[in-house]
Amino acid sequence: MLKIEQIKHMKKSIFFLFLIFSGITVAQKELTLAESVMEQYRKFYPERPLLVKWIPNSTEYTFLQNYTTLMKSNVKAKSDSELMTIAEVNALANTNFAWFSGFEWINGNEFSINNGKEFAVVNATKKTLSYKLKLEDKAENALFNNSSKSVAYTVENNVYIMQDGKTGSPISVTTNTDKNIVSGAAIARSEFGISGGLFWSPSGTVLAFYQKDETAVHEYPLLDINETPGKLKAIKYPMTGQKSEKPRLGIYNLETKNVVYISPKGASDDYLTNVTFTPDNNFVVIAEVNRDQNHMWLNVYDAATGKFVKTLLEETSDKWVEPEHAAFFPDPKSTNFVWISERDGFNNLYYYDFSGKLIKQLTANKFVVKNILTAQNGKIYFSATGESPLNTMVYSVDMKGKQTLITKTEGTHEVEFSSDDKFFYDGYSNITTPFQADIFTISGKKTKHLLTAENKLADYKIGATEISTIKANDGTTLYTRLIKPSDFDSTKKYPVFIYVYGGPHAQMITNSWYAGANLWMNWLAEQGYLVYTVDNRGSAERGFAFESQIHRQLGKVEMEDQMTGVEYLKSLPYVDGNRLAVHGWSYGGFMTTSLLLHHPGVFNAGVAGGPVTDWKFYEIMYGERYMDRPEQNEEGYKQTSLLNHAQNLKDELLLIHGTVDDVVVMQHNFALVKKFIDHGIQMDFFPYPMHPHNVRGKDRVHLMEKVLKFVMEKNK
Repeated sequence: MLKIEQIKHMKKSIFFLFLIFSGITVAQKELTLAESVMEQYRKFYPERPLLVKWIPNSTEYTFLQNYTTLMKSNVKAKSDSELMTIAEVNALANTNFAWFSGFEWINGNEFSINNGKEFAVVNATKKTLSYKLKLEDKAENALFNNSSKSVAYTVENNVYIMQDGKTGSPISVTTNTDKNIVSGAAIARSEFGISGGLFWSPSGTVLAFYQKDETAVHEYPLLDINETPGKLKAIKYPMTGQKSEKPRLGIYNLETKNVVYISPKGASDDYLTNVTFTPDNNFVVIAEVNRDQNHMWLNVYDAATGKFVKTLLEETSDKWVEPEHAAFFPDPKSTNFVWISERDGFNNLYYYDFSGKLIKQLTANKFVVKNILTAQNGKIYFSATGESPLNTMVYSVDMKGKQTLITKTEGTHEVEFSSDDKFFYDGYSNITTPFQADIFTISGKKTKHLLTAENKLADYKIGATEISTIKANDGTTLYTRLIKPSDFDSTKKYPVFIYVYGGPHAQMITNSWYAGANLWMNWLAEQGYLVYTVDNRGSAERGFAFESQIHRQLGKVEMEDQMTGVEYLKSLPYVDGNRLAVHGWSYGGFMTTSLLLHHPGVFNAGVAGGPVTDWKFYEIMYGERYMDRPEQNEEGYKQTSLLNHAQNLKDELLLIHGTVDDVVVMQHNFALVKKFIDHGIQMDFFPYPMHPHNVRGKDRVHLMEKVLKFVMEKNK
């Protein structure tokens, strides 16, 4: 049997959680490496209701069973009923949807689904097809609007619209033949919260779309080995300090057939971010950020003419400003809006009128607001860390600033609110709970228990996972995670595998099932290792002061904190301080190699996947935010470049890279390998042909076997 215990929380955000497995009375299965890599989110993923959605204007909700059956229930029902199967939808639409992908309720009777190429609207009450549309095979980036039932999409860098399910030729919004002009795709390499390039107005009668001119951006060659001879594919890759893309926003009106364009008010290579329409469809609100990323203007434009109307607010910083959330309009009948800003050190909510006057700072928390979820009945619901940065909790705040914690149990929550603002679905996990799902009244009374998931690893040998804290050199609290083997013996000495990421916008340790760890870490622990992680300064969910210490000196405070973790490990009586290894990918690859080069002799082995080795090779949007341009920060670029420290390598190092990596391009690793050769230093290098920035699919088993075998062989 597997027994789980949790010790009491310490005050406020600093707590220690222990996942302790003991009392093994029957023979248990041993996890294989392949299982740990491939089955964490399949075989071993805790059971949970899938895609819970409330039916509008009712106390009924739907969820998926086995991805193929749409089930219906309500807050009082003790049993669920089958509403529709995907086979029935396919029969109505004469198509072959694999599951209810893209599922959304449109009204109390109709729902829409799509797979990116085919779109259908089904009347679930009458079991009839209301709408069907199929796009051409080359279509990408498709975006459906439930109000107008129109689909916007791109084909080869141009934007098209299929309107209201009408047959015939699509509307050609753009007709560019120059491959350097890209319309309808994400810009700025998906920084600033940008995830797409198409934006429907609420009514679905106006479409906004990004367009970028990449003429001045250098091309970077990627080798396709699947052809004979191999063929080079060029991508546009703007490196720090070089020429960047020039963005603008197009606005197309389906009624007038007119298209107008908005260009940055400042420099032509400023960033146009966080695009949204006002509820009345009349205006577009855009957060413009200068290339230096230290000044932001929230600008309003006329959606009919594209003309600039006014600036609602500005933000500046001596480090960076980074808007990641569009202006949010809580009332569909008003242009008053909420802006998320970390101007006071943490993301908080600020309520403005449309003249740019601050009506009320709605929240003043000393923790991070993550996202606005919805607004109903004069209240805004949002997710936030709460008192512990390891949690994802849900709060409400009214327009006078009265804040209420909605989710009471600490952990990582996902919620859905009924449209009448009376009930909400809450599914959560934490370090001792695989998953639990319930229905609550908005006042917090549990009205229905849906599920308590079983631990699917109960029959396997899995050791303890401990979340704890250490102090950085400046007194900052840092969170750590330590995974032990199931037969841990405190009188023995164990080697340690340190897993690191360390960069901004990422948090490795969370109050969730597995504590944010990968299951292969538990496999490694069963091979006799301790597996350790520190979320250093610069990582996510701790506020601006915590994150921004990395400015202009990437790797410095991060390494300092990782070495504090090393010193803590060495103080433990059961740690073999002479057998340490480190591994990370991307920023973690940069950190892994940095640690070996700046602290030679501390680690026996390191494995760096897709590492940044010199920030001058990295992309403008991310690199210049944290490092400024090379000519503005010559010393910073010099000190952080691994090329300038290659001579220090004393330990075993394996470098890994996907050969068609379009995020951290191969130049990083090749340049570092050349430096090692120049210094006569041996190291190991392994490419993954035709893989991009990460290795996925079945080849990921090969990757992790490569990483872990190298570590175990070199760290004996």
